[in-house]
Amino acid sequence: MCADPILIGLKHEPIVRFLLVLKTIVMADTPDPTTLLSRFGLTEFRPGQRDVVDAIASGRDVMCVMPTGGGKSLCYQLPSLARKGTTIVVSPLIALMKDQVDTLQGLGIAAKLINSTLSATEQSDVMNEMASGKLDLVYVAPERLRNSRFLEACQSANVALLAVDEAHCVSEWGHDFRPDYSRLGRFRQRYLNNVQTIALTATATPVVRDDVIESLGLKDPCTFVTGFARTNLRFGVSHAKTDQEKNDTLLSYLQSQSGSGIIYAATRKRCEELAEWLPEKARRPIGVYHAGLDPIQRRRVQDDFMSGKLSAIVATNAFGMGIDKSDIRFVVHYNMPGSLEAYYQEAGRAGRDGGKSDCQLMFSYSDRYIQEFFIDNRYPSKETVKKVYEYLLSRDEDPIELTLDQVRDGIKVKDGSEAIGTAETLLAKAGVLRRLDSNANYAMLRIDSDAPSMLDFLPKEARTRRKVMLAIEKIVGRRRHEDVFVKPARLVEMAGVKKDALVRTLRELRRLKAFDYVPPFRGRAIHFTDRDQRFEDLQIDFDELAQRKAAETEKLESVIRFARTAGCRQRVILNYFGETEADNCGTCDRCAPVDGTVGRASDVSVSVEMKGVDPVALLRGIRVVLSGVTRMHGRFGKTMVAQMLCGSKNKKLQQWKLNRLSTYGLLSELKQSEIVSVLDALAEAGFVEQKEVDERRPTIQMTAEGTEVMMGGVTLPPSVRMPLPLAKRLAKASRAIESGDVQTSSPGTDVVDSVSRTADDEATGEEAADSEVRSAQVDEVAETLKRWRRKTAAALGVPAFRILTNSTLDRVAEAMPRTASELENVTGVGPATVEQFGYDLVQLILGCVDPHEDVECVELDPIDASEPERVPSETRPSEQVMGVRDDTPPSSESTSQTGAAPDSSKPGAPPTAEDAYWTWRLFRDGYTSHQIAAIRRCSLADLVDDLVSAASTGHTVELTWVDDAAASRRVRDAIAGSESSVSHS
Repeated sequence: MCADPILIGLKHEPIVRFLLVLKTIVMADTPDPTTLLSRFGLTEFRPGQRDVVDAIASGRDVMCVMPTGGGKSLCYQLPSLARKGTTIVVSPLIALMKDQVDTLQGLGIAAKLINSTLSATEQSDVMNEMASGKLDLVYVAPERLRNSRFLEACQSANVALLAVDEAHCVSEWGHDFRPDYSRLGRFRQRYLNNVQTIALTATATPVVRDDVIESLGLKDPCTFVTGFARTNLRFGVSHAKTDQEKNDTLLSYLQSQSGSGIIYAATRKRCEELAEWLPEKARRPIGVYHAGLDPIQRRRVQDDFMSGKLSAIVATNAFGMGIDKSDIRFVVHYNMPGSLEAYYQEAGRAGRDGGKSDCQLMFSYSDRYIQEFFIDNRYPSKETVKKVYEYLLSRDEDPIELTLDQVRDGIKVKDGSEAIGTAETLLAKAGVLRRLDSNANYAMLRIDSDAPSMLDFLPKEARTRRKVMLAIEKIVGRRRHEDVFVKPARLVEMAGVKKDALVRTLRELRRLKAFDYVPPFRGRAIHFTDRDQRFEDLQIDFDELAQRKAAETEKLESVIRFARTAGCRQRVILNYFGETEADNCGTCDRCAPVDGTVGRASDVSVSVEMKGVDPVALLRGIRVVLSGVTRMHGRFGKTMVAQMLCGSKNKKLQQWKLNRLSTYGLLSELKQSEIVSVLDALAEAGFVEQKEVDERRPTIQMTAEGTEVMMGGVTLPPSVRMPLPLAKRLAKASRAIESGDVQTSSPGTDVVDSVSRTADDEATGEEAADSEVRSAQVDEVAETLKRWRRKTAAALGVPAFRILTNSTLDRVAEAMPRTASELENVTGVGPATVEQFGYDLVQLILGCVDPHEDVECVELDPIDASEPERVPSETRPSEQVMGVRDDTPPSSESTSQTGAAPDSSKPGAPPTAEDAYWTWRLFRDGYTSHQIAAIRRCSLADLVDDLVSAASTGHTVELTWVDDAAASRRVRDAIAGSESSVSHS
């Protein structure tokens, strides 16, 4: 906080009164801030605003963190009227920028904007007005800092204050870092002489705040963190496993809401899909808003939403709305965002007028895998960065005008295009190349020398070079050490030489170490500044890169913890932002659950009396489930826990000796799917949680709250909710369990239950069981590999020993390698075997030895046919959610009558219906072909095959999804064939 005594409320101290009088004398032309409130139609400050305004009046730099709707804009708008000079406001959103300028102009305040929506003449007019001191505020986008004319105008204008809105974008540790914001520190120093600055944001953790202060170069700033609590907002989370369940929940939710609202979705395609059916189903006008629409469409939709013609709008959360509408009554997140900062900023658009509003997150655990995919692509491996560097070095052209996708194709990696962009950024920071922004038909000049004239470095007889350099120095002027863009025709005219001679001379001048020249280019480009360094010598801190990746992953985990908390949701958010002493809000779905507004409409709280349900038996059943989770020590997923409690005869369950646990078969009257549903309800309540001990392999584990319930230390809170029929079934299945079968003690004791033996006996039994596992695993792996070898040999038409000899197969089974490197270390396995079969072998071994059922070998280890139901495994999320291709043999259900299972992994094999569906669905949701190929782990040719299959079966396929002419023709023919068959039928 600011240490200035004027700002901490000591109004009756004599020295404070003296300082106030002194400030009035020194700033005689600055009126009392309260007298300016009427200019904004206000009568008083909101909480926190006055302290910020006074800090600016005292001349201090300010770091202001104030929640959305807290009135950040007034904190710099009002001081701008209280002083001479112009305030430059940097804002990332053109739409919001225009709204604020329109509002200010409506109040009679001299405010204008400079952005791409203005013509060149209009931009010049605004810059002239700024230079002449006619404007109080000028709003600009951060990209404007690349414009040399604007920079020159800033130097000649009387800029009295710099306001950086959405300042978290400055920080590379923030949730929405933008490279153009990184120029602000240098811009402030070089062109504004370190003018007084206020940085404002609604979402910034202490780490981000410190980074913003350092990046902008703020000197001893006053830091104000106004309370993050939004007491008028009610936060809730609904859980859904499938899109259909999400859609049903969304529709039910919208029908229960009144007023206007926003629905955030992850992709443009999903936005359009929702906006297509929601208006009719919800019976209310709903529009769509995303970056893919043309500016006229966006403006029309925004105006209709602002005026009330649209009651709701579906928007991409990545794009940002920029809509300053105060009476938004609800905000829905259809997809999980990547951080709590992003979530709270977007949810905070509701209730800016102070009215009660609702914020709903539709949580699906599978959403995390898409977020993790994006995180992985933002932080490429060292190997990928090296490949990018060496590939770009191999190119002869300068500048190198290759798109990220073209570079990606050139180095043949599975990373997405964003990973390539990050790699180029890292190389640029290492000083060997520069990423050039689009400047169509402009050449780039740069002088990195403070010498009075570059002519001193040229021979006097080099007349043409001196003439050209003299023209260059006139164009660059004071902008040394910066990129200066110029049209070649202007340089030809000023130098007085012909075009061919100019180009030749510029290439000669590039030999000067302090001068650089880049020919005109149309799109983004790469320009090497140093081609002589080895990659190993580059100064790239990959350890820091790993830290940043870990930080983003932790941000994602914070969203999951928020969604699964059993406590107050508002308090989780406030704790995240540093307010550790916050009380419960009393209004969220955890503090005050309301039937029909949280979770599925059929869910009821188990803490209330339910007709036909024995509450004692129900509680006992819940504790049995929690006890079962405890006994499996967090090593297994939900399906294995359910199989154990059901008393399954599954071979894998017996191999792990889970049938020896005291809780084995206690809930045999329930189906596995029902126990999984109970586990889901307990996870939503925060009694158990899913954790990934390995990539994409979630296991189920106990939480401290769940342990207390299991031990009988607390009663069930209202947050435990499940469908009434399920509660009845669980109570019925538990009624025969004696109370002594689930003995409890006070919290902290080690006694959980004594169904058939003491806890010590059970622990001893588990140790003995673990000692027997190894030999059973080796046998299972050997049998699995033999069946795989037999099938592979038949498919390739070669003898089985050509795949793996018996002795080598036994050694592989004994070693049980988990990676290709470990496999190559097994005697008898050479590089050719690893290259051809390594992936298959490792996946098969993982499926047989890993305790998590998410990689089990479906064909080789089916659940017994006597089982009442096989639960679709949620623990193979990469296949279930995104349809990742896998070489695991298909289940017996897909086996033909001849007994031969189709193998879609073989070259030339037609895609399965499931392959085609998942590929089509990802294209439909707006992912690029390269992203889908990475997600599905297949080639682009496979994707085309899938699209052809999808089109042939009647799915709507757009030709724009593929950019290859031949592939496009195949898809078009498939679409035509499908339409023809429909018309004939």
